Amino acid sequence: MIVTYEDERELLELLGSLEGQLTATVHATEQELTSNPELLSVLETKAGRLLFNGFPTGVEVCHSMVHGGPYPATSDGRSTSVGTRAIFRFTRQVCFQSFPNAALPDELKEENPLGIWRLAGWNVVEVVTLQ
Repeated sequence: MIVTYEDERELLELLGSLEGQLTATVHATEQELTSNPELLSVLETKAGRLLFNGFPTGVEVCHSMVHGGPYPATSDGRSTSVGTRAIFRFTRQVCFQSFPNAALPDELKEENPLGIWRLAGWNVVEVVTLQ
């Protein structure tokens, strides 16, 4: 996402409305950066990695993206920081064992009334809910 703005007030208002992100990049001169401390104050609450005049590595929540392994490759060896396994860092899993289809949440029903993408195999469907 590239953000353009009319003045500092509009920029800070826009940044305040953003959800959390993996990274945030500021393209500016050193003078512009140091003369706008409010910008950094907001960005450090929105992103885990701040970049100055650079570009982050590409990551995506997809099955082929993995960044796990033993410490220090990941901060927690039970999970990963990217890819679909990263979703589990923000979930609470619930299992519905032997439930009839009609009693299942819509996310788990055989007919998939919500039309969501999901992994299925051996009659097991795994659905994650972001909290």
